[in-house]
Amino acid sequence: MDIDPRRLRVLHEVARRGGVMRAAEALYLTPSAVSQQLAQLEREVGLPLIDRSQRSVSLTPAGRVLAGYAERVEEELIEAKRELTRFTERLAGPVRIAAFPTVIKHVLVPAMRELAVRHPKITPTIHEIYGQPALQELRLGSVDVLITELDMGLPALSQPSLGTRLLYVDEYRVVLPPDWPDPPSTVPDLLRRPWVAGEPNQACGQALERLAGLHGYEPRKVHVITEFGPTLALVAAGHGVAIVPALALLDVPEGEVRVSEIRDVGARRVDIVTRVSRTRSGEPDPVQAVVIGVIEETTASLEARLRGRLGEPVA
Repeated sequence: MDIDPRRLRVLHEVARRGGVMRAAEALYLTPSAVSQQLAQLEREVGLPLIDRSQRSVSLTPAGRVLAGYAERVEEELIEAKRELTRFTERLAGPVRIAAFPTVIKHVLVPAMRELAVRHPKITPTIHEIYGQPALQELRLGSVDVLITELDMGLPALSQPSLGTRLLYVDEYRVVLPPDWPDPPSTVPDLLRRPWVAGEPNQACGQALERLAGLHGYEPRKVHVITEFGPTLALVAAGHGVAIVPALALLDVPEGEVRVSEIRDVGARRVDIVTRVSRTRSGEPDPVQAVVIGVIEETTASLEARLRGRLGEPVA
């Protein structure tokens, strides 16, 4: 019997939440996707797991038994890994990390270099995925460590089965074309200009919507761009203004864009999100804990470098 552990997680959430709809919300899946996962799991085990004879979905006796094992399987695997680390001085094993491009480039690449020196038997894999799809993969167990971004004007992610820790507060900067003769000096003046805007589900897009709402303007979004490289290129070419995080300016050549003196536009929070451990010890997976520690150290060094790059005092 070959059972996909991700489908076990779906079954466990259906049992825990009391239905497909609530499980779908918790897993950031559609109800149809949850139903498909359950149907595939039934084919894998060769038994009906869902009682569909009534209006509300409930588990069959076999489904309840398997759902009970689903949670214990993950707990026991984490405990086993922790126990095994006592027999060796070196931690080992895979860690799957999901993040967005600026963090991959400026945090994860140097962190993985340091990790390879300290713990060569840990094998990280990085996935460029963010937003709701990334949360879905974390909840299903396809990702172990997730790095997220969110405008500071919005509440931090809070889910009972997920643990969120602040990694870094990345202050926004307003960037302007370098040859504009009359650069805006206030936020209302800024909002009247053409914009190279971020996607609404990204932190910089959320920041623009927040500023527009506060000042009662509808920004003129000439371009809507996902990545910071093309955003900065469009600004440099004179196509509009943009909000970018300070981290995105690390590799921008001097004079390519003008960084505005306007600073009251907020910041994005960069968080590390993991699944909450429900093991006997209550401690996190030891391999994941080491990886997170290296990421946090790398981020602290990067913050000092960034302040120097932008001409700010290093705390």
